Amino acid sequence: MDGTYKFGIIGLGVMGQSLALNIERNGYSVSGYDADTSRIESLRKSFENKKINVARSISEFVSSLERPRKILMMIPAGTAVDSLIKELKPFLEKDDILIDGGNSFFKDTERRTKELESKGLRFIGTGISGGEEGALKGPCIMPGGSVGAYRLIEPVLTKISAKVDDEPCCIYIGVGGAGHFVKMVHNAIEYGDMQIICEAYDILKNIAGMSAQEMKKVFARWNDGALNSYLMEITADILGKIDPQTDKPLVDVILDTAGQKGTGKWSAQIASDLGVAVPTLTAAVEARILSSLKKERVEASEKLTGPEPPEKVEKNNLINNLEKALLLSKVICYTQGLSLIKKASVEFGYNVKCDEIAKIWRGGCIIRAAILNKISTAFNKKPDLQNLLLDPYFTKIAEDSHNGLRYVVSVASEFGIPAPAFYSSLNYYDSYRRERLPANLLQAHRDYFGAHTYKRIDREGTFHTNWK
Repeated sequence: MDGTYKFGIIGLGVMGQSLALNIERNGYSVSGYDADTSRIESLRKSFENKKINVARSISEFVSSLERPRKILMMIPAGTAVDSLIKELKPFLEKDDILIDGGNSFFKDTERRTKELESKGLRFIGTGISGGEEGALKGPCIMPGGSVGAYRLIEPVLTKISAKVDDEPCCIYIGVGGAGHFVKMVHNAIEYGDMQIICEAYDILKNIAGMSAQEMKKVFARWNDGALNSYLMEITADILGKIDPQTDKPLVDVILDTAGQKGTGKWSAQIASDLGVAVPTLTAAVEARILSSLKKERVEASEKLTGPEPPEKVEKNNLINNLEKALLLSKVICYTQGLSLIKKASVEFGYNVKCDEIAKIWRGGCIIRAAILNKISTAFNKKPDLQNLLLDPYFTKIAEDSHNGLRYVVSVASEFGIPAPAFYSSLNYYDSYRRERLPANLLQAHRDYFGAHTYKRIDREGTFHTNWK
């Protein structure tokens, strides 16, 4: 068995198993290992008649791989990755390649890359999106790190990735933590997109008074148009699912508290550090945090009052405007995420190409959507495009849709329905399109209490005033 397996995977949970089957199906033998050694026999049985080995120990696992070893780690991000690397290092040799396929923080990836390279080892921080189904049938893969190491694993990654127009949804992203950075932003866009969908659902349910089955038809119709995307598709599926225990729509018996794994929060923090405005993506993170305050919200619902809503709203008009609000807000989610990637690419020397990122996001990943074709075209046509809304195609979407978004925000406010992502999208749009903002008064404030100085519109230089 020594040195006979082409590819290694550590962490044979749902994602790890699915990737192992995908890799083996595409012609590469796989050796796997899982820290829970009690699962060895059941794992071996699940891989029966496949060219997939399950090792009993780390040393046996490493020995089973051909050199240079190519090892994909599918374990939780954080200290677990550092612990596994420490455990592996005594068994590894020069030029072996470690691939971190989890949602690791990009700065941790850069640190690990430097540490391992100093020992003659190579490290690839790789974002993988698509969930269990994507891992098995073809995910979107975002690898970054040593380009030389990537070339050695490129045939495997491109073979197992999703394909759109026969093009693999996998490209080399850039040096260091570039792969994990792009995956982090992908997840932040995912947060934003999911939040606007949830807000549309809330408005349809609690303002239009629609049932889950009625909403299913609306989301399915939207998915047949410009809003076509994986998230719209699964929303229709979810709304149509009936709970066998209660005969109610399953969505209605799910507790309204949402979790998060950190990537959305990291994106908001890094955007602030880099001076990039991502209010819709940040609003989505904050909405999840507020949802977790279930006990407090129950108490608040009994004590705090809201507006007296209008007696009714014209349902078809609301639905039509919601479609426009969703489309513009979706574009703004991608706009904010790609603006963050562009800024980070310059700041960290990643040399990321936004047209290529949009192209690989078209398949396999959670945020895949028809509109990514237009996004890729926009950045391919003008690589230095500062903001997606300035591309003629997306300027036209904004022109046709912003009044719909205004209507939705207005109606949500009248009925006391929270819509933080819709509100933030509209505020972003209106702030970005304004030639002059009230920051002039803000600068006067700063100069008044802190002598921070200000600039003038009618002459060059920096000024300070004794305001008293």
